Amino acid sequence: MQRDYDYHSTVHLADLDDPAVIGHSAGERAIARLNPARPATAKVAVIYDPRIAGGLLGHFAGAINGASVARGTSFLKDKLGQRVFAAGIFVHDDPRRVRGPRSRAFDGEGTPTTARALINDGVLTTWLLDSRSGRQLGLRSTGNAARGTGGPPSPAPSNLYLAAGKLTPMELMKDIRLGLYVTELIGMGVNGVTGDYSRGAAGFLIRNGILAEPVAEVTIAGNLLEMFAHLTPANDLRFRRGTDAPTVRVDGMTMAGA
Repeated sequence: MQRDYDYHSTVHLADLDDPAVIGHSAGERAIARLNPARPATAKVAVIYDPRIAGGLLGHFAGAINGASVARGTSFLKDKLGQRVFAAGIFVHDDPRRVRGPRSRAFDGEGTPTTARALINDGVLTTWLLDSRSGRQLGLRSTGNAARGTGGPPSPAPSNLYLAAGKLTPMELMKDIRLGLYVTELIGMGVNGVTGDYSRGAAGFLIRNGILAEPVAEVTIAGNLLEMFAHLTPANDLRFRRGTDAPTVRVDGMTMAGA
């Protein structure tokens, strides 16, 4: 048995996808995963489906969270002003995006918000700060305080996204003789202090540049510093969630299977 899903969430009802389209997509995804194999362990290029590529941005946002940086528990704590991603990579936080799911004129502490390039041409430009973490680091709030119901405000991104690249997803994988296209990640094996990354995964093998048989029960592993440095985005960015990314390729990861 295999299962999969699809969904859509928007601020405005008129922007929602047709439910029949969502259901059809979920059914096709589930059927495509039937009878998965378990490939042999290898070092491969990994392609992240856009639906899960945003998870890499989530790890990045956690690493530049001012509270983590102030505690010294972030693998990026010494990287401000340095190249973290490859040249040509941009990561934006845009709290003023029209109809964005996390858009806001003011943050949880009443500080006006502004759009920022967190990564500019591969270089880390800022932390995500609220008033408290800003004071701890001798800096001003960046307007990223998020307020919940169970505690004081803390830093968090708004509409976070990885800017699109120039290659199509097919062009991104056409030179891969053996690789992995990941559509699902399992577990939370990420060390925020060291950047070590290990997640259960499922998806499809890539053979000679095209998608092949489904795979399951594999693990992909690496280190986020190395993964960020060898990350290439495709050109298929779509704004559908609070954290968005196009199809992403990461070279040199370990795929642990049979």
